[in-house]
Amino acid sequence: MSEENRFVLATGERREALREFSAGDMSTESIQEQGVKRSAEPIITIEHLVKRYKKATVNAVDDVSFQVPPGSFFALLGPNGAGKSTIISILTTTLSMSSGQVRIAGYNPLTRPTEVRRHIGIVFQRPSLDVNLSAEENVRLHATLYGLYPYRPAFALMPQIYRDHVRELAKLLDIEKSLFKPVKTFSGGMKRKLEIMRSLLHRPEVLFLDEPTTGLDPESRSSLWEYLNRVRRESGTTIFLTTHYLEEAEEANHICIINNGRIVASGTPEGIKNELARPSLLIDAPEHQRLRAELQALHLPFQEEKHFRLLLNGHEVQRALRMITTSLSVVRTYAPTLEDVYLKLVRENA
Repeated sequence: MSEENRFVLATGERREALREFSAGDMSTESIQEQGVKRSAEPIITIEHLVKRYKKATVNAVDDVSFQVPPGSFFALLGPNGAGKSTIISILTTTLSMSSGQVRIAGYNPLTRPTEVRRHIGIVFQRPSLDVNLSAEENVRLHATLYGLYPYRPAFALMPQIYRDHVRELAKLLDIEKSLFKPVKTFSGGMKRKLEIMRSLLHRPEVLFLDEPTTGLDPESRSSLWEYLNRVRRESGTTIFLTTHYLEEAEEANHICIINNGRIVASGTPEGIKNELARPSLLIDAPEHQRLRAELQALHLPFQEEKHFRLLLNGHEVQRALRMITTSLSVVRTYAPTLEDVYLKLVRENA
């Protein structure tokens, strides 16, 4: 059974608790009241989380702790096998933890999984759409299985509040014109938008995105992130992202990099880059050997790659350029990227 089906079927237990949805969606006022009460608290709290699978000799997740503020953009990064999927599975109630404390919207996913599911949306790494149905039929089926609305055989027969909400989300994600077309005619980017639309149907406070742009072309990826940022701005939804496209995490409010089940760096992207990598100056000259000899004589620290890389701060750069007498053909500053820092950390903690 797929992760999507396990998650949806697991929500069956909460249908009785969601009778308020039978005639319509949860009231905006109710959601806003709950949000105000928790606004001062982290939407996600993890303390000393440990997960060891049966027969394993090491922990898949080893003493991980972090917090995610409400309405923020959080990215969890790491190589394959680092523990990202395990953490996501625990947070989304599809896997139990070995030890530690986890809270999502104030609820423990181990003891209050129904309440946790009520407050989260998920876009899994692997698509989970029925391509023979239309976009709206996929959304309607999900809403019914999730216990949000009673099933009706046609969109026109669904409650007015459902129809209004679906149109609102379709407009937000720019798939209005394709709402009643078969999913098999959709591009990869359109399918991802539909999955995000479906996951937002119950107005979750946290949207988990597990490598949402895998397999998409650059234009589709850019378009998808444009709409995700719009969703976050307009709804205040917390975004929890895992991705191998590190440039997608550059705009995150906070990132955690994990390797071998442990956090190896945590902070803002800029903070981590400034702490673990320094800007550098790339220089070169037609008289390559003469420039090398001059840098050595001046005792300027450098690395020789294709060009000479001087590891200097801003003031030292200006002084170094005044000191160098060799005619230069290349003078370029280089600011480290998140990918540079990520690769350095992964290699050092292999």
